[in-house]
Amino acid sequence: MLSIVSVQTTAFAGSAVGASKVAPQMQFGGKKAAVAKAPASPFDVGGAAYGLPGNFNAVGGTELNWDPAGFMDGKSELEINRYRECELTHGRVGMLASLGFIVQEKFHPLFSADGGPAIDQIPGLPVWLWGVMGVGITAAESYRISVAFRELDGEKLKAETALRPGYQPGNLGFDPLNLLPEDPAEIRLMQEKELAHARLGMIAAAGFLAQEAVTKATWGTAYGLPDF
Repeated sequence: MLSIVSVQTTAFAGSAVGASKVAPQMQFGGKKAAVAKAPASPFDVGGAAYGLPGNFNAVGGTELNWDPAGFMDGKSELEINRYRECELTHGRVGMLASLGFIVQEKFHPLFSADGGPAIDQIPGLPVWLWGVMGVGITAAESYRISVAFRELDGEKLKAETALRPGYQPGNLGFDPLNLLPEDPAEIRLMQEKELAHARLGMIAAAGFLAQEAVTKATWGTAYGLPDF
């Protein structure tokens, strides 16, 4: 899994910076100068979501700031980074899950199975494999929490903010194949690609689950390939 570094904007310093206000002054005609308001949406500051990637329109090739439900309205930079961390985490799992549906219904060397839909194979896994997966998931999540999230206050039993200030969403320092480029422009392009594939992976995994739950058959059955 790629270690992705989010390029942050310098136009907004985060939640520590308050809204800029202009002191009212008397002008000719008895009118007061307008008071500057805090932006209603992060799209108004530093581009998309405080400078984070992910607003590239793959269809038209232009910028697309799409947030019809207004989830980001009034949110601080740290909160938007938390949203992006969640999106990347679920997107990476979605990519692996969708690939698993395509591969494991035909190829599953770690355990014996009679074939059929993946959702029926998973409950049939041996107990020891569930234990291995549980340990692996726990270790991975513990490392992610230690890198990305703030420590709890011992008295309040809660953190001031979820993510550590300065943490770049998705950048866990894990890049064993050294795939991350050094050029910021290339990093930005890789981030856009990962987000595009992550979003598609989440939709694809949900589609596989829904289709197999309804049809009780593998995804390949509809194409005349019941072994897949």
